[in-house]
Amino acid sequence: MPKIKTNKGAAKRFKKTASGKIKHKKAYRSHIQTKMSPKRVRQLRKHGMVHKTDQKRVERMLPND
Repeated sequence: MPKIKTNKGAAKRFKKTASGKIKHKKAYRSHIQTKMSPKRVRQLRKHGMVHKTDQKRVERMLPND
């Protein structure tokens, strides 16, 4: 059986935590924060967690992590 290749696009976007959950960076943070409220910009700084329904799909793209 051949090794499963890591999806490099996914490897750059997702990180596995010690408990096995997968975290990701929030969207809409790259530019144009002037129209956003300070509260919104502050909330976008935090990492989000991948939803449990998508967890298996992301784990399949990151076999070695």
